[in-house]
Amino acid sequence: MRFTNQAIALAATALLASTAFSAPSFAAPAAPAAAPAAPATPPAKPVDPNAVVATVNGEKITVSDVQDALGNMPPQMRQLPPNMIYPMLVNQLADQKAIQLVAHKEGLDKTPEVQKMMAQASANALQNAWLSKQVTPQLTDAAIQDYYQQNYAGKPAEQEVHARHILVKTEAEATDAIKKLKAGEDFGKLAAQISTDTGSAKQNGGDLGWFKKEDMIPAFSDAAFAMKKGEISSTPVKSQYGYHVIQVLDTRTDPIPALDSVKDKIRQALIQKYVRDAVGKATAGVKIVRFDPATGKQLADAPPPAAAPAAPAKK
Repeated sequence: MRFTNQAIALAATALLASTAFSAPSFAAPAAPAAAPAAPATPPAKPVDPNAVVATVNGEKITVSDVQDALGNMPPQMRQLPPNMIYPMLVNQLADQKAIQLVAHKEGLDKTPEVQKMMAQASANALQNAWLSKQVTPQLTDAAIQDYYQQNYAGKPAEQEVHARHILVKTEAEATDAIKKLKAGEDFGKLAAQISTDTGSAKQNGGDLGWFKKEDMIPAFSDAAFAMKKGEISSTPVKSQYGYHVIQVLDTRTDPIPALDSVKDKIRQALIQKYVRDAVGKATAGVKIVRFDPATGKQLADAPPPAAAPAAPAKK
């Protein structure tokens, strides 16, 4: 089946999480007074990844297993001192192994539900391994630098506007709001009272923060970027959401960011692109046939998805 955009994003996330981990040099742990008995003292120097650190009913847990477990931990957990994290991971792996042995003994691996989950896990592992094989070699420093030059350094500095708005259903309501503002009524208070954009109105008095022109729908952006600092729109601005009354609070030029500040963002963008390319490569080499589950009849190929509509004004 074809991957959805959500599936692509999930695959990209999985690839981000699967960064390589090199064998650490575990320092000997300092035994705290109240700590439970720890497993074998971790080595002071790098050792063979196949070295055994524990056994459960004779089944081995190795340094490589500990490294894999560490690589799957959240980044903040990896920052713990080695003398804390090493025994914790060995104990965790031993617990997991014990559960697996008991589950096998009770025959849970033979039940249809568990076999289905195991098959799905195997398929996901194979899928992610293939995607990683396709994507990882392309994630080079040169690729990141090229993306930065094309999408950041190679573009002129962008203008940004800081604005707030009042959104109402009718032109008459918007015109009335403009009259009240010209008479001195407070913009934020009026937004909180009448704006249908409750996300910005109730908490922020209609404040949308800073945004670039492409961040908003065209009708809203065209009006906001044509206004000066402190100006309130003299006529209602119509969009598919209703009628806006806009006040521009400030304008600025967004500086070109340094490479280091956007490197992670670029990496994620490249991963998503490479995953999409890999999915296209995989599906181009197979024949996909879809069926109506109610009738069993073959369906015609689905047309490509339509372009997404312009994003509404920030809320």
